[in-house]
Amino acid sequence: MDLSILLVLLQDGVVSGAIYALIALSLVIVFTVTRIVFVPIGEFVSFGALTLAVLEAGQMPGTVWLLMLLGLATALLRLWTGRGLPPAQQARRLAMPVLLPLLVWGLARAALALGAPPLAMVALTLLIVVPMGVFLYDIVYRPMIQASVLVLLIVSVALHLALTGLGLVFFGAEGFRTEALSDAVIEIGPLLVSGQSIAVVLMTLLLIAALFLFFEQSLLGKALRATAVNPLGARLVAISPDLCGRTALGLAAAIGTVSGILVSALTTIYYDTGFLIGLKGFVAAIVGGLASYPLAAAGALLIGLVESFASFQASAFKEVLVFMIIIPVLLWRSWRMPQSLDEEH
Repeated sequence: MDLSILLVLLQDGVVSGAIYALIALSLVIVFTVTRIVFVPIGEFVSFGALTLAVLEAGQMPGTVWLLMLLGLATALLRLWTGRGLPPAQQARRLAMPVLLPLLVWGLARAALALGAPPLAMVALTLLIVVPMGVFLYDIVYRPMIQASVLVLLIVSVALHLALTGLGLVFFGAEGFRTEALSDAVIEIGPLLVSGQSIAVVLMTLLLIAALFLFFEQSLLGKALRATAVNPLGARLVAISPDLCGRTALGLAAAIGTVSGILVSALTTIYYDTGFLIGLKGFVAAIVGGLASYPLAAAGALLIGLVESFASFQASAFKEVLVFMIIIPVLLWRSWRMPQSLDEEH
């Protein structure tokens, strides 16, 4: 291995690690706030990438119809659970699930008819995919949010399987790539760095900084932190657990969608590709104990580097080596965990 190959492997590892870091951060956010192991995060990666690819091809993506269906189901559920509320309050509860999907459908038709520029297509993709996280919280998780972590995990696995099947129906079995956000190539000594790789790393750093400011400065971010630290205490001071749950899954859906948009210009994305990306993000989140953002980001970078060097030295065992990282981490955490912890801890 010479210097040029080493630099290329380091670049690939850092870029992959940046994507895994975003997935790990989204998993940590959802788990700390709601106790949900959000297995379907990978589907948001795939949906984001494939929705953008279909829009770039000039077609209406099936995720638009899925958004309308989820919005309708959410509206019916809110209508049922809000029986007896004043009409004005009920109308406010129904505004988002009813009007947003219709607005997105209209924007999608206009964008396809007028030939919108690439950045507009990216924004439209976010509008299509991100609200699904909020709707899925209301439809799937909210009715059983007080269940055990194991039950919520089983529900997440079932939701992952359902969304994977829908992805196959909407996009088919063929893979897609999207246009790169930047075609620039920067030469640094023997290393050629693509503009898309730089965009991935910069976007990751930007999102991490934005999340830091959100949790430190905004009232909603502080409410999420309070819910993560003490859910009962947060409820006692009038912090809505439903608002926090919707916000957490909305953030996770946004991060997953952005990750899919970024990675789809670097590799071919299939309807089930996001699951493997989500698993590697989950391994990174486990490194952080599903609680520490810095450790999760560091674990993601480690996974990206291990994957990159393993693909060069022993590509047949690349995935095995990546997932074996979780074994010593779990052993170490089991040794440090107090024996008196109950099931909920």
